[in-house]
Amino acid sequence: MKLRPIWGIVVVVVALGILAWAGWAVVESVRKTVSQALEPVNQVSDSVETQMTQVAEVLHPTPTVVPDPITIVHDVRSLARLETVQYTIEKVVTAEQGQNVFAPLFGDKLLFVAHGVVIAGVDLRKLGPDDLRVENGVLYVTLPPAEVFVATLDNDKSYVYDRDTGLLTKGDVNLETAARRAAEQAIEEAAIEDGILDTAQQNAENYLERLFRSLGYPDVIFEK
Repeated sequence: MKLRPIWGIVVVVVALGILAWAGWAVVESVRKTVSQALEPVNQVSDSVETQMTQVAEVLHPTPTVVPDPITIVHDVRSLARLETVQYTIEKVVTAEQGQNVFAPLFGDKLLFVAHGVVIAGVDLRKLGPDDLRVENGVLYVTLPPAEVFVATLDNDKSYVYDRDTGLLTKGDVNLETAARRAAEQAIEEAAIEDGILDTAQQNAENYLERLFRSLGYPDVIFEK
């Protein structure tokens, strides 16, 4: 008679296990049924997403740039440029066309942010034998005037900030090109106004003075 309570507990545990297994089986069956029912919806969603991606690629295709395999070298020159200073300048250039009473219909206007580099120095090819002389152990040097060697845009950092075209025009295809040319001229003028040539001249004299001293000329005087 003492074993009956134990057997009763065993029967209850077994019954609970059977109920748990039956419940899991029901839940799993429902999950599979729901998954099968939603599979067509998921397929439709995937198909729509794929189609939208294809439409986006058609409307906004990735540009393809193919350089021409033919290269033409027009000129080869020897250079003896002593680059002594570099300026990095940013300018905002406005380019516009047809800004009159018909501007809302035919006008074209853009704002171009130009990020440019200006390099200046002294062209040592212009340094002749008469520009160097030694008197009483002193080296007298007459350097050519400093000049701008490079004034160009950094295309990776330059961009069109805004463009406004009229309702009846697609805009002038050459307007951005004109803005870039004006920007190059503007950054060069800005560098010159800021004294890039004076700095280039002074840096050239400092560099060449150290060079001449290392060659055995303790006293170096630069003449204008």
